[in-house]
Amino acid sequence: MMEETKKSIGLVGIGYWGKNIFRNLYEMGALHTCCDSDPEVLASLQRKYPNVGWCPSFSDLLRNPQVQALAIATPASTHYSLAREALLAGKDVLVEKPLALTVKEGEELVNIAAQEKRVLMVGHILLYHPAVDKLRKIISTGDLGKVEYVYSNRLNIGKLRTEENILWSFAPHDISVMLLLLQEEPVKVSAFGGDYLNPGIYDTTLTFLEFPNGVKGHIFVSWLHPYKEQKLIVVGTKAMAVFDDLSTEKLFLYPHKIEWKNGKIPVAQKAKFEPIPVAAGEPLQIELEHFLDCVGERKKPLSDGYEGLRVLRVLDLAERGLKQWKAPRKKIQDLPPEVHASSWVDEGVIIGEGTHIWHFCHLLKGTIIGKSCTIGQNVMIGPEVNIGNRCKIQNNVSIYKGVTLEDEVFCGPSCVFTNVYNPRAFIERKHEFRPTRVKRGATLGANSTIICGVTIGMYAMVGAGSVVKGDIPDYAVVAGVPAEQIGWVCRCGTTLKFDGQRGSCPNCRDEYSIKAGSLAREK
Repeated sequence: MMEETKKSIGLVGIGYWGKNIFRNLYEMGALHTCCDSDPEVLASLQRKYPNVGWCPSFSDLLRNPQVQALAIATPASTHYSLAREALLAGKDVLVEKPLALTVKEGEELVNIAAQEKRVLMVGHILLYHPAVDKLRKIISTGDLGKVEYVYSNRLNIGKLRTEENILWSFAPHDISVMLLLLQEEPVKVSAFGGDYLNPGIYDTTLTFLEFPNGVKGHIFVSWLHPYKEQKLIVVGTKAMAVFDDLSTEKLFLYPHKIEWKNGKIPVAQKAKFEPIPVAAGEPLQIELEHFLDCVGERKKPLSDGYEGLRVLRVLDLAERGLKQWKAPRKKIQDLPPEVHASSWVDEGVIIGEGTHIWHFCHLLKGTIIGKSCTIGQNVMIGPEVNIGNRCKIQNNVSIYKGVTLEDEVFCGPSCVFTNVYNPRAFIERKHEFRPTRVKRGATLGANSTIICGVTIGMYAMVGAGSVVKGDIPDYAVVAGVPAEQIGWVCRCGTTLKFDGQRGSCPNCRDEYSIKAGSLAREK
């Protein structure tokens, strides 16, 4: 480790895992400044460690010329944005796993690091575990024979997350180790799992991998397990190896053999296991020392951005597998004849009598569709959306959780609903959904956009292409960007004409009066 990297590292995030990085960097004498969004955390540590710099602002940390590199230990949803800013500010970066939440974001970080000539390292801590290093050497020398199968269990009951599922939280550890041991990327990845606590946030997953050399593997992860288990097993033709991270002796060799009786019947010949000596050392300390060496000597890290990107590709394929496995479709014969065979209806959806659903629609779980509705082509509704009776929803409309349509609502082609006011791709805001209600008989024109959190009054009419940002009164006609009221409309859809505070419909002869800025129908 070069001397100039001493006391030049900034730490972003001092939470669940960040506090361990803090301890190690502090003991190494490499910690310069810490940044955290929680002022109470900063205040308590500042009193205990007055010789460390503290700042609540990430931008201030980036502008500090004495901070040469950053360790980022924040929620996974922030990894991409923080690492990107740090690299562009000329800082070397160690970012905790996963590198990002999409392959595209990971590729961008790798490209920026290369262009800026910065060190980019991912916190795949098991790659720095002495037992994993020893296991890699055992495999490479042929002591296990030909590797045929690798599998891992990473199980616990403890810290539950809502911003990322178990696949992204636990599985990167074992994916990175498998890629290191086998020196290949899988050619096929599939996965299935269960979301028992929060819909869409998987609590358990089982991922299957197939490699070009014929090796197969699986990774089982869960935070709903009665006890903690962290094991990785490598099955070879000569012996089997077990890496048990919770055991005092971390690595074991089982020289079991399979013999064939009469050349046809396989018989297991068991042998006594042997503990394999492993060098001492705390993996996190070894990982951080490696990062400091790479920063000081401008070396390529073992878990560099490209390695992080390989792990990200496997995670992405597994995530796609989860989505394909989830929400089995009802059999066509179980669907009402009014639902086109090309449409997808999740379990638990209720469809009212006389409702017609056309091509390529998707109704998500918990959704209720009223009677005598017409759902046009390429419409997505749900989850947990309520649609009233006799509604008409034209082509290419998506109605998300939080939106309610009362009876006889008309949604024009490609009109848009939102359910989050300030969305970010990298921040989970399902708990911030704002409800939107469209009252009886209202019309939403083609390509109109309804910003979440508003109520559209009875028989109101929204002009085509308008953007609605606030509540709309009953019978009001609105248009424009943002939408503003330009008149009043009858229940039948005809523009009303007024004489003072009273008006009538030239079509159906209904009469109305304006009282305190609101319109009331008199007959």
